[in-house]
Amino acid sequence: METIFDCLKAGLGADSANRFESRRLFHGRGQCYPGLGFVSVDWFEPVLSVTLFEEPPSGWESDFRMGLDSLLENSPVECVLMQRRYLPQAPTVAIHGSMPEEAFARRGPLRFRLAFGQRQNCGYFLDMEPGRKWLAERCRGKRVLNLFAYTCAFSVVAIEAGAERVVNVDMSSGALNEGRENHRSNGLPVERSSYLAGNVLKSWGRIRRQGPYDLAIVDPPSFQRGSFEAGKDYRKVARRLPDLLVSGGEALACLNAPELGTDFLKNTFETAAPDLVFDRRLVPDPDFPDRDPERQLKLLAFRKQPET
Repeated sequence: METIFDCLKAGLGADSANRFESRRLFHGRGQCYPGLGFVSVDWFEPVLSVTLFEEPPSGWESDFRMGLDSLLENSPVECVLMQRRYLPQAPTVAIHGSMPEEAFARRGPLRFRLAFGQRQNCGYFLDMEPGRKWLAERCRGKRVLNLFAYTCAFSVVAIEAGAERVVNVDMSSGALNEGRENHRSNGLPVERSSYLAGNVLKSWGRIRRQGPYDLAIVDPPSFQRGSFEAGKDYRKVARRLPDLLVSGGEALACLNAPELGTDFLKNTFETAAPDLVFDRRLVPDPDFPDRDPERQLKLLAFRKQPET
């Protein structure tokens, strides 16, 4: 317990440079802290979000709540939420303060609307930050394709960084509507982003008509029953990308499936999209240490070979 609260105090302390930036404060899932692989703690100012992926040991929760008393003194925390991911519907309750009517993830000047207690994921993935940085560094004046866009965080970052246009594709119209709101709430020009609701694997004609693209982001769910299974469907996406990208265009392939390693993605692109040459794997976010790097989020960059 002392280990967790040391991490939380360091991240929330008045001398922390990232005191108000959204980030993971404790990452037990990476199995770097023996006996604590069931818990993670995220900071979305002023909300502390605790996720339990397995039922904790007897007495752990009561000890944690007792420890909160000293943590909350002179801290910016107004609410502590606890989500039990191991239970059906992954219920979330407030164990300090009350469930906020609205909450946001913060990335520098940008804000992203969150949905605590409404679904398993709150709407913003903190471990994807290396991918957002990669995109922001190279998107100025570029046309971007954002596949499996969810609530369009990549798009918001790209437009703010000067992208010419972003096309967001996701099968959830509700998630895309939240993406529109994320653009509006950040004061971004609405004419530079568009939204296609539909199954990516069945929407290639619509996607192609809005191209070609300089950059593509591929961030699918590892498993979504009836729509996408990474093990068999990722190659269907990979083989379409060369026709969508300009000569010299780049793609970022994302995969959050612990059972599928870097070699799976490399081999998928080598066989399904040989025109896309592997560049590098992005360095994982240091807030998400893992005893086995192959189980971490994989972010692999590829480049389309220039035409000769």
